[in-house]
Amino acid sequence: MAYVADLPESTVLASDYFQSYSVVGLLAVIGVLFVAVAFGAGRLLRPVVPTPEKLLTYECGVDPVGEGWAHTQVRYYVYAFLYVIFAVDSIFLFPWATVFAAPGYGATTLVEMFIFLGFLAVGLLYAWKKGVLEWT
Repeated sequence: MAYVADLPESTVLASDYFQSYSVVGLLAVIGVLFVAVAFGAGRLLRPVVPTPEKLLTYECGVDPVGEGWAHTQVRYYVYAFLYVIFAVDSIFLFPWATVFAAPGYGATTLVEMFIFLGFLAVGLLYAWKKGVLEWT
């Protein structure tokens, strides 16, 4: 029968492993309780005086007139989507640049990054061919 004192120092016990998760679980429960208490206090302390003006849709201080749907061109969403794609690209490029200089990662990370940039280039080429990048 092996005792805890007989185990090598590098051995991780299951009780230690689950103890670290119990701390994370406790912090999650405390966070949920904090949010619940804040919402409950807000509900109890705020004044509730419904008036017809408060029940109207708020549109930047302007009284809402007409139908609720506004016509917006889809191209603005496509520009936002392209921005998000290339922002994520930059998030991947900066850590890659730091790891690339480390010994042992050079050729592998270079090939992986060229594959990743190839996918982005195909997406940009597709958007360009579809005429998404035209501002007319």
